[in-house]
Amino acid sequence: MAAATARKLIVEVVEARNLLPKDGTGTSSPYARADFDGQRRKTRTVTKDLNPAWNEALEFDFPRAGAGAGADPVVAGEPLEVAVLHDVRVGPSRRNNFLGRVRLDARQFVRKGEEALIYFPLEKKGFFNWVRGDIGLKVYYVDVPLAPPEAPEPPAAGDAAPDAAAAEAAAAPPPPPPADGAAPAASADEPPKPEEPADAAPAAPQPEAGEASTGGDGSTTEKPPPEVDPAAAAAAPATGDAPVTTAELAAAASEEKPPEGEPVLPPPQPPTPTPMPRQVSMPVRQPPPPPPPDEPMERSKHDLVDKMPYLFVRVVRARGLPAGAHPHVRVSAGGRDASTREARRGAFFEWDQTFAFVRDPATDSPGPTLEVSVWDLPPDADVSVADDRHFLGGLCFDTADVHARDPPDGPLATQWYRLEGGRRLGGADLMVATWAGTQADEAFADAWKADSPAANSASAAATSRAKVYVSPKLWLLRLTVIEAQDTLTAPPPRDAGVAVRATLGFQALKTRTTPVARSGGPAWNEDLLFVAAEQFADDDCLVISLEVRHGKEAFPVGSANISLASVERRVDDRKVASKWLDLLPSDEAAKRVVGKKAAIMHVHGGRLHVRVCLDGGYNVADEPAYACSDFRPSARQLWPPPLGIVELGIVGCKGLLPMRTADGKGCTDAYAVAKYGPKWARTRTIADSYDPAWNEQYTWPVYDPCTVLTVAVFDDPPPPAACSRPMGKVRIRLSTLERGRVYRGLYPLIMMLPTGAKRMGDVELAIRFATSGSLLDVLHAYARPSLPAMHHLRPVPATSREALRLAAARISAAHLARSEPPLRREVAMWVLDAAEPRGFSMRKLRANWTRAAAALSWVADAARWVEDTRSWRNPTATAMAHAVLLLLAWHPDLVVPTVALHAAAVGVWKYRRRPRAPAPHPCVRASMAEAPDREELDEEFDTVPSARPPEVVRARYDRGRMVGARLQQMVGDVATQAERLQALVSWRDPRATGVFVALCVLVAMVLYMVPIKMVAVVAGFYYLRHPMFRDRMPAPVINFFRRLPSMSERIM
Repeated sequence: MAAATARKLIVEVVEARNLLPKDGTGTSSPYARADFDGQRRKTRTVTKDLNPAWNEALEFDFPRAGAGAGADPVVAGEPLEVAVLHDVRVGPSRRNNFLGRVRLDARQFVRKGEEALIYFPLEKKGFFNWVRGDIGLKVYYVDVPLAPPEAPEPPAAGDAAPDAAAAEAAAAPPPPPPADGAAPAASADEPPKPEEPADAAPAAPQPEAGEASTGGDGSTTEKPPPEVDPAAAAAAPATGDAPVTTAELAAAASEEKPPEGEPVLPPPQPPTPTPMPRQVSMPVRQPPPPPPPDEPMERSKHDLVDKMPYLFVRVVRARGLPAGAHPHVRVSAGGRDASTREARRGAFFEWDQTFAFVRDPATDSPGPTLEVSVWDLPPDADVSVADDRHFLGGLCFDTADVHARDPPDGPLATQWYRLEGGRRLGGADLMVATWAGTQADEAFADAWKADSPAANSASAAATSRAKVYVSPKLWLLRLTVIEAQDTLTAPPPRDAGVAVRATLGFQALKTRTTPVARSGGPAWNEDLLFVAAEQFADDDCLVISLEVRHGKEAFPVGSANISLASVERRVDDRKVASKWLDLLPSDEAAKRVVGKKAAIMHVHGGRLHVRVCLDGGYNVADEPAYACSDFRPSARQLWPPPLGIVELGIVGCKGLLPMRTADGKGCTDAYAVAKYGPKWARTRTIADSYDPAWNEQYTWPVYDPCTVLTVAVFDDPPPPAACSRPMGKVRIRLSTLERGRVYRGLYPLIMMLPTGAKRMGDVELAIRFATSGSLLDVLHAYARPSLPAMHHLRPVPATSREALRLAAARISAAHLARSEPPLRREVAMWVLDAAEPRGFSMRKLRANWTRAAAALSWVADAARWVEDTRSWRNPTATAMAHAVLLLLAWHPDLVVPTVALHAAAVGVWKYRRRPRAPAPHPCVRASMAEAPDREELDEEFDTVPSARPPEVVRARYDRGRMVGARLQQMVGDVATQAERLQALVSWRDPRATGVFVALCVLVAMVLYMVPIKMVAVVAGFYYLRHPMFRDRMPAPVINFFRRLPSMSERIM
């Protein structure tokens, strides 16, 4: 039996910074007060310090006593409030003593070992409060074992037996002693003395209500308690304030039993010390928040999908069978047979397996009868050719009389049925339960299903069940290589260099090669970034090796290991302590022959100066940026509260194509995978169906509305096959969904193959996005940065982002593949777009160019409209343009409102043609895949390095050179225009620069003398003049600009 444990919340109050002065002399004497679930703890007072350091740990009890290690840390859902107050006993102040507070949600509590020092900005209590500074806290919970309760002493033989209530009270264990901060000898509401800790303060009587002064902002200023006589305080516990245990109350009640006929009154409650003698403002207890996202979410009611009727058969156990038998149960319905595994031996023959058969009243499925038979044969044996002596008995049920059950009804009770027809025994019984239900039944998830692959074996069908998976929590491991010392005992050759190589699993990174300095050791000051997954074990090590590189050769000098379990975690950009590592010499060689002179270079391990930390303030994404579903950082303390939930109903597929051939015909065993955040959902596999119907529903918490939900469909091959084949995927952006509306429809499954785009079928989905907060909370999320703050304070280098993403995808796929049943590695890699990174694609280049042109089409439309107006093709529109120009020139303050009003009118006009459903993904037309070139597709799907013949590679190289030549010319034209702009004032052409300078002086003089409104009107009218007053040749200004010199003639 496991030992009982109690969960404790530990709040380490480390320090505060830049507090507000309160004592009138420019300082404060602060102390911290923490409140959690009616419990209050305080730190000591630091006198006259605006940057106090406490370094104290405050302990709280969780509401549920005896919570085990596996219990949820937020069982009560109570917030934690930490307030910083000024001790008025040290520095009296006429103002209130409030310096700021921090409120933490219970979802931010982490287990011991995952905590990190976080600086929270102090918040106001009221509108008129003035606070500043921040406080550094470590908040985590631990599970401590409870002492076993002492057994009560047996009563004496002559004593009267107490009544039942008193006996139960006497047998109950004594209440736990109060914590230090809640001791009755110390008032929890008064600030501690600066000389002693809070738990050593003498007892104080309860002050009157008028002793607390109220500031102008409504906050209460706490005053020190009055002086108390120590003798009276010491005598108080010995009198009426002594605590009385429950056992003593029960004994007293049993001794003073009233006579019969009189009502029995409960004994009066003796006075006991109160932990909180004053009325103080405590945090308002809020209802429990939703469960944290890392827990498996329970499925909601199946209101987005269709109900699927099933016939359930549960086979539990049998009795009365022969002792030497090896029985299994076979269930037959509607032409489908299923068998249990071989029975477990015990007092009975145990199976406890459930079978589900599809019920279809239109086709009379699964038939009028249900047969359950027991056979003394292996489960995979063919009973059609078996001898009758192996038949142990059977049952037959009429499916029309089966009881219908629909949740929330309780499970149907099992019953014993007498087996009939067996020749080897008599009086054998089988415990069976049959009922009619739907996929919402709790037994449906683990039941054998008639439409699953390997339907004749329950053990084989277990791998095709619906499952929910969770990706591992990924951290960014930062290794800063600073310098090395004492690595070489003899100077290396001139062209030799030293580098550091770090390896974590399959990830290997190397610093730049630094020449060895004659005066000291090599220095790098370079960061190497890795991806690490929890849980961190002692054998998970980061291997750091120092190597000397001479030419193309490299040999290690020494190496050291760092256990990930010992690496410090951080959530901000503060510097962690560096360390010196002793490098152990390499086993390869202690000397190296270099050059023809056979010079010997002796080496030994030396020391390496590094800084290692786990950065929890970054979002380690395993998805591409355009399809990211989670922007939260690794550290749970920084997670925002959820904004709502998204519910996905995977109804089924229509018109799937055959993926392989079995028994001379095409077949498809399809299943779907949905991914959002760290949670993956896999539907069950439906065998040999082109129109599978899953009707499964899943729920995810949403922390950011601008995220993407991914649904993919795969073909599940038989067990000998190695991998699942994708059939297409759909991506839906949650920000395109209206609040609370259900979107249900068919989405195309399109695959890009070497032969072109191919439609594999359609998937039917139902999705609903429901927000738990107000609309302002959702709109506020649009104003927040999508990535955590560390991505902006200390960005990850752009060259490392894709490599880190691919490493994170590989780690997540390997973790999911180790689950039982596994989510195959190729499935996770394909959903994460990390299966096969492709190189250059002419099709994608053309598609991106088309996207840019379409997005900027409004600029071309505006230029075309201006040209039409200037050409007087519509005289009315040109006249109105003159009037608008005159109005805006005389009232320039109307320019910005006019532009804003025009943009609003365009948005209102396009509201009628807004999309009514999420856009299907992918779009064949936007991908330029309607009529692709076969040669371009072959180049796109070619591996790196190329696996094509040399002549094909040469032809593609020549085509790439032609494309590169055009890009080169475009870049040259842009550079030429920029250089001509610089030549206006560079005096490379003295005449041109002189003319430009004189023209600028003339323009300045004119603008000084002529009002700007008049200049704007004249310039506008000149630009919109009638074509009969214009010359068809280029303007003199353009001719002047084109004649300016550039660097084109100097390029070789």
